[in-house]
Amino acid sequence: MEESKKDPPDIELKESGKSPTTPSFKVDMAISALPMEDEEICDVDSVPTWFTPKRLLVIFCTINLLNYVDRGAIASNGVNGSIENCTESGICTSGNGIQGDFKLSFFEDGVLSSAFMVGLLLFSPIFASLAKSHNPFRLIGVGLSVWTLAVVGCGVSFDFWSISICRMLVGVGEASFISLAAPFIDDNAPPTQKTTWLAIFYMCIPSGVALGYVYGGVVGEHLNWRYAFFGEAILMLPFAILGFVIKPLQLKGFNKSKIHTSASQSPAVHVSEGEQVLDGNTQSVTISSAKTSNKLIISTGFRSILVEISKFWDDLRVLLVDNVYMTNALGYIAYNFVIGAYSYWGPKASYAIFNMANTDLWFGGLTIFCGIFGTLAGGFILDRIDSTISNAFKLLSGATFLGAIFCFTAFCMKNLYAFLFLFGFGELLVFATQAPVNFITLHCVRPPMRPLSMAISTVAIHIFGDVPSSPLLGVLQDHIHNWRATSLILTTILFIAAVIWCIGIFIPSFDRFNEDSDIGVSSGERSNSRPLLDGITAERSTKETP
Repeated sequence: MEESKKDPPDIELKESGKSPTTPSFKVDMAISALPMEDEEICDVDSVPTWFTPKRLLVIFCTINLLNYVDRGAIASNGVNGSIENCTESGICTSGNGIQGDFKLSFFEDGVLSSAFMVGLLLFSPIFASLAKSHNPFRLIGVGLSVWTLAVVGCGVSFDFWSISICRMLVGVGEASFISLAAPFIDDNAPPTQKTTWLAIFYMCIPSGVALGYVYGGVVGEHLNWRYAFFGEAILMLPFAILGFVIKPLQLKGFNKSKIHTSASQSPAVHVSEGEQVLDGNTQSVTISSAKTSNKLIISTGFRSILVEISKFWDDLRVLLVDNVYMTNALGYIAYNFVIGAYSYWGPKASYAIFNMANTDLWFGGLTIFCGIFGTLAGGFILDRIDSTISNAFKLLSGATFLGAIFCFTAFCMKNLYAFLFLFGFGELLVFATQAPVNFITLHCVRPPMRPLSMAISTVAIHIFGDVPSSPLLGVLQDHIHNWRATSLILTTILFIAAVIWCIGIFIPSFDRFNEDSDIGVSSGERSNSRPLLDGITAERSTKETP
């Protein structure tokens, strides 16, 4: 009886031409021991039961809000402060805040507003690449930990260079979140509410900056500007810890089984000197020596890197010759140039022009109101007039042109309340562009190109938009010493953005959102790809279906 039980395996091995001593058999057995993709995806027990899409949306929005509270706080008069001022009669007023304590010029002060972009732009693609082999939720925990430590470093900084380096590290921490939050929102939002969820997420940008003005003003006035950074670190610390202590979650596009396999494949598969595993496929390779084997591994890896770089440049060239995409991006750069400078210099300019009491509270409250209602109004209006690329360009150019007129007129006013009314109405119109501009970015390219189109757009508006705008405006103010004139010159760039977007109306375009994906990916494969948090019950029923 015992011998008869051993016969079937022997027979199978003879028929397949393999024996337990053959190299290919050993590799096959090792590969079969690896976790299968279906088993990983259907591992319901590994999903934290209290996590739902809405709860994660709240967490992501809170983190995003704190990111932008930090940007608003460092721009507020309470934290940013002012330099020492001396009148013609020789009476001097001591400086305060960061600018006063470190004796910064307006150019150096403007550099602080953009320093975090260095870390953000350099490390966003790095975190996105690491997500292929590491759990994205854990990467967010690492990034938020860096963010928390960097913010504490801002609070204990002692000169311009120390706080500049800490601001760069703040960008490194933010990169982990920014590069991984958008896929979650897009994948887990209900199909009929995707725009609403994205609008809620984007509202955290103006709302966070505005709250930062208020927060920085209150803390800076009653305590010290350093305590504003310490408070931010305390608020972010629980979310950094959360990324490590809870069971990790997966986002669509980052296959759990691939992460697990890549982490365990090396120790699981024991290949002798004459064997090799290339590109995930088991191959039997006859090699004369271990040295030759290592060279082959390096050569294969190098070729894979070159292939990926080649694919990236091919996709990038497609975007650069797309007239709709480039027109939208150029308009967005000009728009972001103004908004970035407004967000950083707005409170200081308003105080200097109108001698406004509680500038941070007034400017922050106005931006919160206009940011929320303007962003929602832009998306609502585009849906009402039919969501097409041409209509989106019409809304962009019209809202930006009218908003520029109101903002320009506001800075010509001498009455404080006239300024607040006109500038508030202008902000309401300007913020209405958030939904249309992202709609064009997503819908003018094929589905496989959407992640790259969003990434290139984000990099472009920062590198050519808000990163240089604050320092350049600081240089302009250093030369003319007139905040009213400086603000008027800045606002004229909004008219340029409106003209660029107006050109987009006459460019032939069509919505490519529903175009088929890359060749080789069937509709069945796409339909089977579901967000992790979307219907665990559906996964169970699918597994039970014969």
